[in-house]
Amino acid sequence: MAKKVVATLQSAGKDFTKVIKMMKSPKSGAYSFKEEIISTDRVKEFFAKK
Repeated sequence: MAKKVVATLQSAGKDFTKVIKMMKSPKSGAYSFKEEIISTDRVKEFFAKK
C-alpha cells in the first residue's frame, strides 16, 4: 500500500507529504491519530494548529 501512495504522490507534479499527528483527548485521556496528505509547503501549518 505504501508504495502505491508514494508513486501516486510523485506523479502528481506537485510535492505532497503524508503527515500523521498524535492528539490526546482532553475528556478520556486516550490518544488518537490524525492522518492527512498535504502539500509540502503546508506541513508546518498543519503541525502548528491544534
